[in-house]
Amino acid sequence: MALGNHSTITEFILLGLSADPKMQAPLFVLFLVIYLQTMIGNLIMMLVIRMDSHLHTPMYFFLSHLSFLDLCFSSATVPKMLENLLSQRKTISVRGCLAQVFFVFDTGGTEGCLLSVMAYDRYVAICHPLLYGQKMTNKLCKGLAWGSWGLGFLDAFINILLAMSLDFCEDQSIPHYSCELPSLFPLSCSDISMNFTVLLCSSLLHALVTCVLIVFSYAPIVSTILSINSSSGRSKTFFTCSSHLTVVLLFYCSAFLRYFIPNSSSPLVLISSVQYSVVTPLVNPLIYSLKNNEVKAAVRRTFTKYLQYFRYLTTVRRRWIISLLE
Repeated sequence: MALGNHSTITEFILLGLSADPKMQAPLFVLFLVIYLQTMIGNLIMMLVIRMDSHLHTPMYFFLSHLSFLDLCFSSATVPKMLENLLSQRKTISVRGCLAQVFFVFDTGGTEGCLLSVMAYDRYVAICHPLLYGQKMTNKLCKGLAWGSWGLGFLDAFINILLAMSLDFCEDQSIPHYSCELPSLFPLSCSDISMNFTVLLCSSLLHALVTCVLIVFSYAPIVSTILSINSSSGRSKTFFTCSSHLTVVLLFYCSAFLRYFIPNSSSPLVLISSVQYSVVTPLVNPLIYSLKNNEVKAAVRRTFTKYLQYFRYLTTVRRRWIISLLE
């Protein structure tokens, strides 16, 4: 796995989102704000789920993994994009580029698996509510979560292993703000047929399997919802799935456009990449918090608990200072 074959060139040039120098500062501010909000939103979700006992259920266990994934997903691309927006030389080393490819592929693949696992969790909760505790055991939940991480890693490892054998000796410019595998193929003077075939097969297989699992989970869910007599009951049951469905649509639609459009320099590709690697990690915690009363209540309880704790510390500190002065 040595990188000796990459001695022809040592770095790539990331052309970014815009070549207009006047747009660099506004774009930097915009994406910095988005990145900070993404970090804060997902960290709050992870903290609240961990601290509030009411959220110690399989659904929120998977949601905490999703929040951590979104942190990793966004951090794989946005910091380098922010650096290049303020830099005159918008470059990335070959090693750094391949590392970015791996982490984007790994986190993206893991998120696809995790979304299908969350769909199965909703299927058991709605279609077999009386058996939910027996079916979704702690052991099974951990196995499904770590299985998602393992499959994402394996998929990324196979593709990056093949990419590390490529020679890059053509144009160094990548018409993108980050390194992704489809953007590297036009820069290689090696035979990429094997790489392209493996990427296509692995992406199709990964997407097909996870999508089929989601569809097969939601088909009986829809049937169960339609069989509910009261309209309020149907609405309440569907509402429990709406957050997950929104996240699934955002992720899969944008990822499909990115990896299955041949022209990697297309503006649509850039937009779809921003959608799934920057915007989706930002809106995921918002979708689950704004549309979920349990999460909103848990956030209030957690912040109230911490506020009371800080007030207690302030009171103790004030009394301690007063005792010293006396």
